[in-house]
Amino acid sequence: MFVLTSLKKFDIPVQAACINPDVFEGKTLKQIAELPITEGSLQLTLCDLFKIEETPDGTSNITLNGDISKVKRIGQGMTKGEITINGDVGMHTGEKMVGGKITINGNAGGWTGSQLRGGTIEIHGDGGDYLASPYRGSETGMRGGLILVDGSIGTDSACYMHGGVIKVKGNAGRFLGYHMSKGTIYIEKNCEYRLAPCMTGGKIVISGVLDEVMPTFTVDGVKGKVKIDAEQTAQGPFYVFLGDLAEHGTGKLFVSKPSNPQLGPIYDKYL
Repeated sequence: MFVLTSLKKFDIPVQAACINPDVFEGKTLKQIAELPITEGSLQLTLCDLFKIEETPDGTSNITLNGDISKVKRIGQGMTKGEITINGDVGMHTGEKMVGGKITINGNAGGWTGSQLRGGTIEIHGDGGDYLASPYRGSETGMRGGLILVDGSIGTDSACYMHGGVIKVKGNAGRFLGYHMSKGTIYIEKNCEYRLAPCMTGGKIVISGVLDEVMPTFTVDGVKGKVKIDAEQTAQGPFYVFLGDLAEHGTGKLFVSKPSNPQLGPIYDKYL
């Protein structure tokens, strides 16, 4: 295993896609130290910004310590191994990841898990904006894997989601699940307005307060509980909404009935 400790506080963004078990595998400590990295427009090597130590366990797993909130693209495209980040981390962590595990013991920057294909990302803080979403203009969203968030997530998360599972213990911002077609999202607390616009499939479960249900979703019934994945079931009862009908969608929104009494006068008469 390799332990990387930042040598200073970073004031400008650092691009560090080389911090990846796939890249480290089979390399000597000297070779790893010489991997290219950029700080702003400066072309540097990894040892210019990090103290690098190797432990004798023989793996290419990585632990990062120090202030790396401006360090981007850690674990980009990784297929195996583990990365543990002790603190906040910058944008694009785990982008295009297909295997392995990233644990963030802090907050994550925007676009964490963008275009995720597999593996697990655990965030023991907040998930930031654009969690698991593609770049603007792209329709290639998350297609597999698991993202767990202990805190809350920001705006435009899980856009164009086409598979996998996202579970959030906190709140979610607006436009969650935009153009979602497959997969599962579970929000244990509250969700802001404009949930799942243009949704065509998949399911989103909200156990807290939902600011509004878009008029292009129709109520279909009430369900006592909802299976999130093989390990977790959410207890209801939940209103079940189908949509987005403007997209001829067959997605499902499960919205807590007890947490949203304001929905009763609107939808109970249709049940």
